[in-house]
Amino acid sequence: MATRTRRTDALSREVIVDAATRILDDEGEDALTLRALTVRLSTGYGALYHHVANKGDLLAAATDEVLARAMTGVAAAAEPRDTLRATALSLFDAITAHPWIGAQLAREPWRPALLAIYESVGEQLEALGVGEAALVDSAGALVNYILGVAGQNAANARIQAADGSSLAAGAEQWAQLDPLRYPRLHRAAARLGDHDDRQQFVAGVDLFLAGIEAVHGRDAAGR
Repeated sequence: MATRTRRTDALSREVIVDAATRILDDEGEDALTLRALTVRLSTGYGALYHHVANKGDLLAAATDEVLARAMTGVAAAAEPRDTLRATALSLFDAITAHPWIGAQLAREPWRPALLAIYESVGEQLEALGVGEAALVDSAGALVNYILGVAGQNAANARIQAADGSSLAAGAEQWAQLDPLRYPRLHRAAARLGDHDDRQQFVAGVDLFLAGIEAVHGRDAAGR
């Protein structure tokens, strides 16, 4: 019977969280167990418990790490609108690459990384001239759009990969609709097959920002 070689180097929380993230990315949330980690890291339960309490702790730490990296990678632009767009895209790409994050944020909406996102978005909205009275609602609505759409897009991509469905198949179904009853959906069917989720996401961010600036921005305050 083969024996497992135990690692001789010291484990760290960072190493454990990185291994957990790779399991989540490769196999999904159900595959992440402490046993799976002991196998991947060639260690025992005691070494893991020295750094993490349980699976929930691992999920939370992995979520914070991924989102923190996404925020750190955003370069500040001269215009706050450009910084907000870059922030939104960085988060969209991070959640697309790590689709399990969406479910984790729904469970724990006040993770430290999420608080940092709210703070960053609020700072840029202030730079656009959004006043104190409107800042909480404006930042909340924009962050909810970013994380909600990114999470849903990631979930949809995983479902499509699992069952083989595609936007082209959806477009074909829409094309069969009665054009008199569903004229807009019928017309949209011609474009659905070439639909770009990321491009549509950016269009939504721009709509949000245009609305916030029109209603609460510096120019609006003078009207």
